Amino acid sequence: MSGKKQGPGLVESLRLAAVARRFYDQGASKLEIADEFGISRFKVARMLDAARESGIVRVEFRLPAPVDLVLSEEIREAYRLDRVLVLERAPEPESREVARRKIGTLAARLLTEIVTPGDVLGLSWARSVNAMTDAIESLPKCPIVQLCGVQAGMDMRDRSVETVSRVASVSGGEPYPIFGPLVLPDRRTTETLRRQPGIAETFGQFKNLTKAVVSIGAWKPEESTVYDALDEAERGAIAKRGAKAEVSARLFDADGTPMSTGLAHHVLAISAEDLLAVPEVIALGYTEPKAEAIDAVLRSGMVSTLITDAAAAVPLLKLAEARPLP
Repeated sequence: MSGKKQGPGLVESLRLAAVARRFYDQGASKLEIADEFGISRFKVARMLDAARESGIVRVEFRLPAPVDLVLSEEIREAYRLDRVLVLERAPEPESREVARRKIGTLAARLLTEIVTPGDVLGLSWARSVNAMTDAIESLPKCPIVQLCGVQAGMDMRDRSVETVSRVASVSGGEPYPIFGPLVLPDRRTTETLRRQPGIAETFGQFKNLTKAVVSIGAWKPEESTVYDALDEAERGAIAKRGAKAEVSARLFDADGTPMSTGLAHHVLAISAEDLLAVPEVIALGYTEPKAEAIDAVLRSGMVSTLITDAAAAVPLLKLAEARPLP
């Protein structure tokens, strides 16, 4: 005889299906079903469990977006976030550009639902944030604030000034741009530009932010705009100090602690303190190479919502299991 566990026979399967249909399809209570079938309500509960375990009943979740519910919930619980959206894994390998567009579309859909006329919305520069702005079709009227300067050499359409303008045109709210470079040569130049009327006005809005959309960068080549903007010596020096992640030109170590480096004095960007004070931060971070950086930023306590993909989510869960939050 085979040791393999046998499923219910035809007669029992029909009985389980009848009970399951009354409960799941027709909305009868367990007590009503118990009376109808002449069994106890505890027996009904066991039969419903058996119907699911045997595959007679299958539970499916049909979300209005391509989101992996299981991964989303596991990461949300592991990092104690308000919400997590994990993009479903594509059946075939796809380019980073395609993944970016899908991440941006999810972010646009979320932002359209959660932004209110009373909000002050901040946007950092990132290609994923730009993809989000392309997908936004409506937004309540509210101020739109640029969180960091423009990276030199970027195509105009990908610059944060243009991103803020596009979103403000959809919202009808007041735009607060930063007409200045992200990385500056020295502290003196940075302080001079911060005092310029237009830039000073934008910096003055940072403490009023109620929501912000940021991108998570890893301190690796081609995984952070700021990393790529620095010379090799400065990149290496910052890496030796333990930098793992970058958000709006602010650096974080593996524990999510904001880092104080020389870089902080020659970038036009929101401070780590102001970022951490924003009530709701939506962070976009995706692809496997950014998993450690995402883990670091989530440990900072700054992020309330994470939008990512399965490629980053799977190693991210392993990182959370290896070092559970205290």
